[in-house]
Amino acid sequence: MDLGIKGKRALVCASSKGLGKGCAEALAEAGVDLIMNARGSEALEASADAIRAAHGVNVTTVAVDVTTPEGREQVLAACGDGVDILVNNAGGPPPGMWTDWDRSDFIKALDANMLTPIEYIKALVPGMMDRGWGRVVNITSQSVKAPLAVLGLSNSARAGLTGYVAGTSRQVAGAGVTINNLLPGIHATDRAVSLDAGVSEREGISPAEARAKREATIPAGRYGTSEEFGAMCAFLCSQHAGFIVGQNILLDGGGVNATL
Repeated sequence: MDLGIKGKRALVCASSKGLGKGCAEALAEAGVDLIMNARGSEALEASADAIRAAHGVNVTTVAVDVTTPEGREQVLAACGDGVDILVNNAGGPPPGMWTDWDRSDFIKALDANMLTPIEYIKALVPGMMDRGWGRVVNITSQSVKAPLAVLGLSNSARAGLTGYVAGTSRQVAGAGVTINNLLPGIHATDRAVSLDAGVSEREGISPAEARAKREATIPAGRYGTSEEFGAMCAFLCSQHAGFIVGQNILLDGGGVNATL
């Protein structure tokens, strides 16, 4: 399928690895030029070089921490007059129990997983509206639909972003700009390795056993891949998705057991 976005320009945050990289690769395959961001320059440059070689698109890299004002300023400076596509993404806060977290922990989670995406939306969507076309995809979590007790910081911050998008998306849709959220379940990324390592340590089992135990709870019987996640992101950014507004789309292998 021709996604109809060849020659457009996208900012993809946290795109050196994992789901962000999957989204960057899928957009590049569709002919989209990229601004890629991550904190670590080595992994970022390696991913950018691979995407340039594979797809022949222009790729600009910005190695900064986007949860800081200085980092956001550098990324927005790289965007110049704006972008057509924004993919908001950031690693989730650490797991724990409700008794573990204080105010500073919540502020960090809000900065990374709610306030930074909102800052980018506010900075870049007006230009999209002026041009009459734009796509925003926020990578959140299945915990927005079905909270996970050990991910209370993530539950809280991502739910806040979801509420913001619910209202904002309806206000900008008439200008040709869509905003939607992708809700990943467990995917085969560094985040999954970290979570499995935690289970392994707590329960005294091997990482492989921890993964198998988690996979057994997923109806699809496996972890998702960054490639299939990226393909869904690219579709939401395509010319075919203009009537999808303010939606929360699960990619969880059926893990959330809900009718709606």
